[in-house]
Amino acid sequence: MKSLSTLFAVVAGSAVLHGMAHAQYPQKPIKIIPNSAAATGPDIIARLFAAKVGNNMGQPVVVENRPGSNGNIAGELVARSGPDGYTLFLGTDAQIAINPHVYSKMSFNTLTDLVGVAPVAKQAFELVVRPSVPAKTVAEFIAYAKTANPPMFYGSAGNGSQHHLAMELFKQRTGINLTHIPYTGGGAATATALLAGDISATIGGSAVSVQVKAGKLRSLGTTAATRSPDAQDLPTIAETLPGYEILTWVGLFAATGTSTDALSRLRGEMSRFLVQQDVIDKLNSAGGFLPWNVSIDEFQTAIKRDYNRYGEIVKAVGVRVD
Repeated sequence: MKSLSTLFAVVAGSAVLHGMAHAQYPQKPIKIIPNSAAATGPDIIARLFAAKVGNNMGQPVVVENRPGSNGNIAGELVARSGPDGYTLFLGTDAQIAINPHVYSKMSFNTLTDLVGVAPVAKQAFELVVRPSVPAKTVAEFIAYAKTANPPMFYGSAGNGSQHHLAMELFKQRTGINLTHIPYTGGGAATATALLAGDISATIGGSAVSVQVKAGKLRSLGTTAATRSPDAQDLPTIAETLPGYEILTWVGLFAATGTSTDALSRLRGEMSRFLVQQDVIDKLNSAGGFLPWNVSIDEFQTAIKRDYNRYGEIVKAVGVRVD
């Protein structure tokens, strides 16, 4: 009887220790991996998150940039990491919802090998032209593009990137002809090409919006459905092309199998992070990002919706990356 009591005590003690181990997450530094290089929107968000949340969680949050392959390198690293909540992926809908349709072969499944931790932010793109393009509005740009001979060049962050698909959708809706020039190095490379006069237009995010604010490039409209409260003077493309809308989102992901305790802790920290006014201000200054503080169910619904939506666009455009 004594041996049986001892066994029960050992089992009960192990259960308590096991529960404490989960309750004490995190017990070591957390690594967050943005999908892009330093000074890009996701990188800025990751470093802001690391500085704020690291203090609250009692462990350092280290940012490790892994750009390349349109975010596939960073996504795979996290998908193949241990499901313990210590290696996190800060990625966008481009990696989760677009790449699986664009790349003929991927080494991981974005829907089954990664679990959504929390939504983070949303951002509208802008249709941007270099100053020598005479168009001042979306309608004027469409009219000018229709008469341009040879067709104008437009740039994107690569074949199958969201910038690429956004412009191809714009071309389909308007019937204009533009020649696509894909760039490596993300939106920054496209912005540099615009400034150099190598291309005439792009649909881009934070990298080009910074140059617009500096007065070096001209924005004709945003890809949001409605005008931004902070930029009421900037129209939307939808005002000329009803129904046109392209928004990019940023989310935090972990390897599938990560404990519910770790996910719950991270989700709670993210919710507190996104309502802080200085965080909201810095997200906006990082390229017009807005906090996306919705439930995990809404986040997962958005992932599935965009996965199906972009699959249709990719099929229509015929984009494929081997």
